[in-house]
Amino acid sequence: MSRRILVIEDEPHMLDLIHTTLESAGFNVSGATTGADGLKRVRDELPDLVLLDVNLPDLTGFEVLEQIRAGIPIPVIMLTAQNSEEDRVRGLELGADDYLAKPFSHRELVSRIKAVLRRTEMPAPLARQVVEVDDELSVDLDRREVIVRGERVRLRPTEFKLLHHLMSHAGQILTHDALLSRVWGPEYRDDTQLLRLYVTYLRKKLERDPAHPRYIHNERGLGYRFLDFRAAETESPRGRIKYPD
Repeated sequence: MSRRILVIEDEPHMLDLIHTTLESAGFNVSGATTGADGLKRVRDELPDLVLLDVNLPDLTGFEVLEQIRAGIPIPVIMLTAQNSEEDRVRGLELGADDYLAKPFSHRELVSRIKAVLRRTEMPAPLARQVVEVDDELSVDLDRREVIVRGERVRLRPTEFKLLHHLMSHAGQILTHDALLSRVWGPEYRDDTQLLRLYVTYLRKKLERDPAHPRYIHNERGLGYRFLDFRAAETESPRGRIKYPD
């Protein structure tokens, strides 16, 4: 079944161009020219992904994104005519899955959409178990949640996938380009700023003191390393549940 893409874009020429490009790539496409109409279509159509322009005539793209994130877990790629780092960071912090600056090529647009769909549609782990990292942090693999000092915290799909890769290689250094390629796709292997943002998101959710992280360590100039909790498991007489390879 072809994936359904909703494009919220107020420029008719750009909307038509994106519509033609995505239909040629095998997607089922619908469009909206205002934020209000886009939100209605999100609720009515439940698309697999939303392409959302920042500049709309009634609401800003950021306002639309906030309303989507408040109710429906649909991946969103922000579109903007301004390659502004501030706008990009703001969109990602509000929960956008990616950010694409105009003008972009047809190939890049399709590639980004496929990459976001791949990582947000990652199947849930088969093992139904909770991994105890230490006395303050455990990870519920089935629910894709972390339990931090007794409180459940839900992770976004990309956050969970990043944590999954880090924990799967606990104690090992994973390079920037390896993490970007495995979590986001090879198209993102040079986007170290994106990786830094998501590491920051995870630290805020996991760490008691994000400025002095216990779990996710930065190996300067190389990449990141997750706490080697499996060594502690081996030494522990209680034998915690082991994380699957």
